[in-house]
Amino acid sequence: MVMMPKRVKFRKMQRGRRRGISKGATNIAFGEFGLQALGNVWITNNQIEASRVAIMRKLNRGGKLWIRIFPDKPVTKKPLETRMGKGKGTVEHWAAVVKRGRILFELEGVPEEMARQAFKLASDKLPLACKFIKREML
Repeated sequence: MVMMPKRVKFRKMQRGRRRGISKGATNIAFGEFGLQALGNVWITNNQIEASRVAIMRKLNRGGKLWIRIFPDKPVTKKPLETRMGKGKGTVEHWAAVVKRGRILFELEGVPEEMARQAFKLASDKLPLACKFIKREML
C-alpha cells in the first residue's frame, strides 16, 4: 500500500527548510503510547509503510495503531547522466516533513513492554532518533 495524496494542487514542490520544532501533534491524542521524533527529517512513504508493518507484525494484529504523519510532499529527481537545465525532474516519491517533537505513531490496547518493543522495531526503520512516550494520567 503506497501512501500518497489522491490529488494535489501542484505536481512539484520546492524543497523548503527542515529546522525548528513541530507546531502541532506534539501530544498523544488517540492512544496510550506514542513514538516521538527527536530530529528534523523527511520520512518517505516506504519508510512509513515499513514501520507500520514492523509494528503490526510484533503485535500480531492486536491493539490499535494510529499513523500521525502523511507523505504529502512530492520529491523530484532528475535521471542519471542528465545535463543541467531542461527543467525540474519527475516526482520520484512522496515524503512527510517531520520536525522535532512530532508524534509519529500511537498505540493502544497492548501492554507497555510490547508497545516499547514494537516502537523499537519501527524506529529502526526510520531515518531519525525517536523516543517512547506514555500518556500522562490526568
